[in-house]
This record gives sequence, structure tokens and C-alpha cells, in this order.
Amino acid sequence: MTTLTTYTPPTYRHKLSALLAETRLRLLNVSRYPGQLVMEFIIPIVFAAMPMLLGQATAGDNAAANFAANTGTANYVAYLLIGANIFSIVSSAFWHIAYWVRFEQETGTLEAVFITPTSSAVLIAGVCLYSAIRSTGTAVVAFIIGCLIFRVNPFQGDILLALLFLFIGLIPLYGIAFVFGAVVLKIKESQSVLNLMQWLVSFLMGIFFPVTVLPPFLRLVAQLFPPTWMVNGVRSALLGVGFFLETWYLDFAVLWAFLLFAPLFGIWVFNRTEGNLRGNQGIGQF
Repeated sequence: MTTLTTYTPPTYRHKLSALLAETRLRLLNVSRYPGQLVMEFIIPIVFAAMPMLLGQATAGDNAAANFAANTGTANYVAYLLIGANIFSIVSSAFWHIAYWVRFEQETGTLEAVFITPTSSAVLIAGVCLYSAIRSTGTAVVAFIIGCLIFRVNPFQGDILLALLFLFIGLIPLYGIAFVFGAVVLKIKESQSVLNLMQWLVSFLMGIFFPVTVLPPFLRLVAQLFPPTWMVNGVRSALLGVGFFLETWYLDFAVLWAFLLFAPLFGIWVFNRTEGNLRGNQGIGQF
């Protein structure tokens, strides 16, 4: 006699357990490669050092004054280091999500995820948590080390407000990363798209310059990207360069609006893309 088993959907506790298990897996994996973490401390410093040294070579003693006239702060070291390190956080968000999707496709384990009670979106959320812990941790340390190397005080301004802008900005960032994961799932390609994306993002969010110098249309496009508000909020809190809407709480309100919209939209796009591929036999053709 055959006994039929009733399917019980996973509870929120089960989903959270799967999410944290994925995060733990990724953290354990990266802990075996300390050289990667060391490079993540070094790369943002070197990335920011190039325009610093170029400015010093061309402007000499007037570098700080010229920079202040265009940005609102003479502390170009901290300004550029903030931009480089937040860019590394943004870039890591897209890379980690895209590579998770592409790796699961190429190894054939994505289909196995589809037949488990846990959805792929839950596992990607675990990757997001891992990515946030890894990238923000290395970015904060790299910023402090870079400031010490170039003899600038890293502990200035309103540090708590800067951290608030940073951590709140991570949530809409990873919401957008879900959309990017859907693109990778659809087109079955990550490397070329990531290379194009990261340089476009670096231009729009103004990692080395204020977005206010952009033409009006490009400035509008840049301000539709949540990390633009995140990087400017951190700079304004630490260096006093000026918030987009003049006061911190108005800029913070915009970031909260992104927080409420971007994750829901990103998950919806990913689930819809995944559902269409499964329904039209687009899964497994990698």
C-alpha cells in the first residue's frame, strides 16, 4: 500500500536556516584563501592612489586647494579612498551574485536547487549576506589603512551617520544585484557583462568626482542609482561636502525609499525570470 506524503512548504525559520548555511559556506570557503582578502585591502588603496599621485604631480602644493574649490573639501585623500572602497563594495555585490548564478548553471546544480523546498532566491540572499560581511569589512579596514599610509585622520566627522548611510545603502544595492543575477540567468554569461557594468557604475556613482559636475541628464541617471546616495552620504557625513538635498535626513529618506522598493523589485524580477526559463525549458542549456 502506497502512502502519499503531503508537501509542507518551508517556514521562515527553515528559509533563514538555509540562508545562514549558504552564508557560512561562503565565509568558510574564503577563509581558506587569505591572499584574496589581503588583495581586497590593497586594491582600493592602489586604485585611489593613482588619481591622488597624479593630482600631486600636476598641481603640486595647490592640489588640496584646487580639489576643495570643486568638491567642498581639501581632504582629497579621504574623498578618493571613500569612493574607491564603496566602489569595491558595489562591484563585489554584482560579482558575487553573478558568479553564484553562473557557477550553479555550469556545474548543473541549479536544477537540483529547483527541486528542493528552498528557493534559489533564499540561497542568493545568503550570498548577499556573505558578500556584505566580506566587502564592508575589507572596505572599512582598507579605508583606515589608506588614511594612515597617506597621513590623514580616518576618524573624523560624524562616523555613526556615515556608517548608517553605508549599511542602509547595502540593502537597495543587493536588491539591484538580484536584477543583475536575473540578467545572468537569462543570457547565461557573466564575465563580459560584469566588465561593462562595473566601469559604467564607477562613472555614474562618481567614485573620484562629485556627480553634480555631470550634465543634467546623466546626473539624473546617476541619482536613480542607490549607491550614488550612499557614497555621497558617507562623504558628507565625514568630510562635509554637502548632501544632495542639503540636509542629511532628506538624503536618508531617499535612501530609505530605495530600500523599500529595490529589494522587492529585484526579487520579483529574479523569480519571474527564473519562472519563465523553467516554464519554457530554458534551464539546463548552458
